[in-house]
Amino acid sequence: MTRPAIDLDRLRAALRRMSRGDLLIVAERAAEAVPRTRLAALLGDRLRLEDFMGIDSESPSLLESAREFQAAAHRGDYYEDFDVDSKNFMQKSKGTEAFIAEFDRLLSRCVHAAKRSHRAPAREALEILFGLLRHIDECHDDVIFLADEPGSWQVGVDWRLALPAYFRCLAEGTPPEEFARWVDRTISDFADHERPRYLAAAHRVANAGQRTALLGLPAGVRHS
Repeated sequence: MTRPAIDLDRLRAALRRMSRGDLLIVAERAAEAVPRTRLAALLGDRLRLEDFMGIDSESPSLLESAREFQAAAHRGDYYEDFDVDSKNFMQKSKGTEAFIAEFDRLLSRCVHAAKRSHRAPAREALEILFGLLRHIDECHDDVIFLADEPGSWQVGVDWRLALPAYFRCLAEGTPPEEFARWVDRTISDFADHERPRYLAAAHRVANAGQRTALLGLPAGVRHS
C-alpha cells in the first residue's frame, strides 16, 4: 500500500507556528542529516560556512561528546536567565533552548548507538544525560533557567525512544539484581506514569536471570 505523500504546504505552515526552541532542534537535526556537500544549499545564505572550516579530523566519540556536554552544563555555559513577568513566564531563554537542542542531538546518537553490538559507551553516555536531568530535578538552579514549573520534564525527552534504548544497553552484561534496580530507578525518576510499558520494554531485552529479577518490581505507579 502506497503511503500518502507529505503535504509540504501544510508542513511549512506548521513549521511557522513552532517555537524557536523546537525550530532549533529541527535545524540541528537537519544539519546532522544533510550530507556535508549539501550544507551550503541548506545554510549557505544564512551563515558564512567558511567561518566553520577546519582541519578534517576525527569527530569526538559519543562518550566524549556527552562528557563535554556535561562539563559545559555544570560550568553554566547554557545558563541564561531573564526578568520574568506575567507575559513571558512560559518562555525559555536562548541558553535553555540551546541545552535542550544539544541534549536532543546527543540522545538521538545514544539511541542509534544502542542498536550496535558493543553498547557500553552508549550506556555511559545515557547515564550522563540522565544525571543532568536528575540534577535539574533536584532543584539545582545552575544548569538551565526555567521560569515556570522547573523540572526535567521541560527538556521534552521522548522516553518511548530513550528508555528502551537504555534498557538494551543496561542488559548487556549487567547482573540480574543490578539490572532490575536500575530499571526500577530510571522508570521511577522519569516515566513512572507509564511504568507497565517500560517494564515490558525492559523484559523484552533482558536475559532469563534479569527477567526473573524484574518480577520482583512493583507493576504499578510508585509515586503519588
